[in-house]
Amino acid sequence: MAPYTTLSKEDIETILTPYGVKQIHSLKVLSGGSENTNYKVQTEGKKLVVTVCELKTKKNATELGLLLEHLAQNNFKTSKIIRTLDNKLLTLWQGKPVMVKSFIKGVILDTLPIDLIALVGAELGRLHKVVAPKYLQNYANFGKQEFKNIKKYAPNSSFDAWLSQNLEYIQPYISPKLPQGLIHADVFSNNVVVNQLHNSVVIFDFEEAVNYYSVYDIGMTIIGICAEGITINFEKVSALLKAYQRERKLLDIEINALQAFTVYAGSAMTFWRHSHFNYTKPDPNFFNHYKALQTLTDFIKQQPADCFIKLAQ
Repeated sequence: MAPYTTLSKEDIETILTPYGVKQIHSLKVLSGGSENTNYKVQTEGKKLVVTVCELKTKKNATELGLLLEHLAQNNFKTSKIIRTLDNKLLTLWQGKPVMVKSFIKGVILDTLPIDLIALVGAELGRLHKVVAPKYLQNYANFGKQEFKNIKKYAPNSSFDAWLSQNLEYIQPYISPKLPQGLIHADVFSNNVVVNQLHNSVVIFDFEEAVNYYSVYDIGMTIIGICAEGITINFEKVSALLKAYQRERKLLDIEINALQAFTVYAGSAMTFWRHSHFNYTKPDPNFFNHYKALQTLTDFIKQQPADCFIKLAQ
């Protein structure tokens, strides 16, 4: 993806001056990221990531920076935010919040094999034991509270009916007894860095992090790294859940709700793709981008009722 904000070498050096960086040797635009512009920067002796927050307010960007510090204080491995010499979390560039983070060395794989999926499961379990900061919102972006927005741009459509049917399916499983806490909400393979030896992973990009149901995050991770086309690899799901539960044991109520919350996660992502590429930022090349994920969600919903229960026990 092309950057929203184009920065020259001189621009980057200006941005990094408050951090005590006087000279940079190279810079490269990092691909991916729908809300930010990211530059990998080589300085004297270290690599940094300069992130221009294109859509976040200063308040939102500050909360993200505080969350990264909170994760570090709780020994959870992810991007480390770097403060300026006068202890500021952010600077501004042309009115946009800018943060500087450490560069995570490794590779991003399109598809994760089972052994790496197990490592992701363990990391997710560790994440869910970190107490959620009070400033995090307590609902998922593009979650059920936003499904009603389909009425604004596609009322009485087949997609409207599909979303309503899925919400009706999900609703009985949503309970105040379900554990809630800090969740990532976007663990897809492009948000996982694998080290050179392929024996360690780092989950990064906490843009969607909220205080919400832990089982929703597990469902989203199943969608994100266990899907193979329009089906699910259940061996991968099993590896994910076993490793997760070595860190955090699932309650029976979570196990019973896992299939429904995976449908919920799939519905939320399908809803985002449908609304984003067809209405919010229409792009003819991606009008049908939601359909494969819609089919995947239907596949999950059609599985035997005890399928996910057996995998989690």
